[in-house]
Amino acid sequence: MARDEQHAAPPLAVPRPRARATLVRARALGRLARDAALAPVYRAYAARLRSAVLAHPVPQHVAVIMDGNRRWARELGLRGIRSGHRHGAARAIDVLDWCAALGIREVTLWALSLENLERSADEVEAITEIARETLEALADRDRAHRLQMSLQVIGRRDLLPPRLREAAERGENETRGRPGLRVVLALGYSGRDELVEAARAAVRSLLAEGTPPEALADALDAGRLADQLYTRGSSDPDLIIRTSGEVRLSGFLPWQSAYSEFYFCDAYWPAFREIDFLRAIRTYQQRARRFGR
Repeated sequence: MARDEQHAAPPLAVPRPRARATLVRARALGRLARDAALAPVYRAYAARLRSAVLAHPVPQHVAVIMDGNRRWARELGLRGIRSGHRHGAARAIDVLDWCAALGIREVTLWALSLENLERSADEVEAITEIARETLEALADRDRAHRLQMSLQVIGRRDLLPPRLREAAERGENETRGRPGLRVVLALGYSGRDELVEAARAAVRSLLAEGTPPEALADALDAGRLADQLYTRGSSDPDLIIRTSGEVRLSGFLPWQSAYSEFYFCDAYWPAFREIDFLRAIRTYQQRARRFGR
């Protein structure tokens, strides 16, 4: 045996997949147990943080990319694909309460991207069914009436499953004209698709007004395009929050976010706490918004 081989360090032990999964789950459960033990401390801290936030102007429109449902469920070792999405839907309702308590007037939640519809049939069915249940809960439960909120759904409705599309239309009709929190749900949404559809609609409107084809390029301006966006009639978001540690917008509101402030949070969406939300608002309040000037 060569001298180097005699003194070589033993190879590092690599955990087997099952052992690794058990370790990940144990760590996740440990975090949950720690959070439960610290719940009274969190509540006291949240109350102080809420008071500090309310002492300054809050954003009027907050948009959220709700990311990390599957990874949250996987780390906890939860079976099936519904658990993460169902917990995420419950967290979305919590966020609406938090926004209403701060006096925020408008919330946009990205619940389902156009790309999500390309996942496995089982997962698409789970996501859309939970989204449908959430829409009905927002429209029918006492929480919706207490907040007096109105619902708007944006995205490619023609690609949504029929039951989800019907729930979206019913939710909009039943809450139209309410004076409280304005809630926009992005379902089957793609920012690129929105811009393409807006450009097509703007060109059609110009042609209908009698604009000659050779003058279309000059007649199409920012105002024309904005009037054809899914979000027409809505304000641009002041603050966009994304969870799960990803630092990108992934095509969310590309036109509307030109002067938005961004806040990226490491927590997976179902684990997003009120103190995480309040920290995002506080960070927004500490920034100087110049809108390019």
